[in-house]
Amino acid sequence: MDKNTEEFYERLKAELDINNPVWPAEYLFKFIVPTDDGKVKKVEDAFDCMGAVIKTTKSKTGKFTSISVDVLMKNAQEIVDKYLEVSTIEGIISL
Repeated sequence: MDKNTEEFYERLKAELDINNPVWPAEYLFKFIVPTDDGKVKKVEDAFDCMGAVIKTTKSKTGKFTSISVDVLMKNAQEIVDKYLEVSTIEGIISL
């Protein structure tokens, strides 16, 4: 992981801890992936067995799919770890 990426996740973790003083807490992940059933499934699988509510919406052109994942997370580090896990999916954008 490059230095900028590492710093981004450190800042994210700090902000999550400030904004969520009580854990566990609900967190809404938002991603955009190129429309490909395999890529959408990889995101869904990353949240499997976590009780997540997952919603997918295709773009007007059908080229991209937005994925919203509402899930109870144990702490800020778990959120950062989940972003790192899905970042390996080709073409994914985390919002």
